[in-house]
Amino acid sequence: MVGIVKDVRQMGMDLPVSPEMYFPYRQIKSLAWFGPRDLVIRTSLEPRNIIEAVRAQIHATDPVQPISNSATLSELLAEETRPRWVGMVLVAIFAGLALLLASLGIYGVLSYFVTQQTAEIGIRLALGAQGRDILNMILLKGMRWVVCGVAIGLFAAWALTKLMASLLFGVSATDPITFATVPFLLIGVALAGCLIPAWRAIKVDPIIALRYE
Repeated sequence: MVGIVKDVRQMGMDLPVSPEMYFPYRQIKSLAWFGPRDLVIRTSLEPRNIIEAVRAQIHATDPVQPISNSATLSELLAEETRPRWVGMVLVAIFAGLALLLASLGIYGVLSYFVTQQTAEIGIRLALGAQGRDILNMILLKGMRWVVCGVAIGLFAAWALTKLMASLLFGVSATDPITFATVPFLLIGVALAGCLIPAWRAIKVDPIIALRYE
């Protein structure tokens, strides 16, 4: 019997596929260097519910046959990927904290920057500037540095993905969803940091704004 089957990652989920051979059970008996070690059962029932029945059937056929371990395919897969999963969870936690700190930092810095412009906003309003003109001014001043920082961060992140590639499986290190979502999040936080205090400032009476320190 000769046939071709799909690729199987026999030595590890993160290792390249290597050539494998399958032998019929009767042919294995004639190979002194190879003997069956594992028994794989496919069932439509809950796998854990049939383990005892399988053990009983094996011992009924061969009472001295040892059974060292039994596990479902999901459990074996989880055991194989657990080291990588733990590493990625830790990386994800630290990345989430870094993103939170970056968001808070951007909002705080830009909010402080706009608050410092309250007196200037009052002068411009007293001279007849419109609210939209003030908002455009704040956006131009605050967001240009944010855009530059995001561009530099994207380049640095893309360069550092090579270090993370060994921890990933089935996901590209340059995942486009991540590279598109995070910059928009940071820019959104920066917009809030600019517009919220600026909107408050243009709603204040110009005389009060001029007295602001």
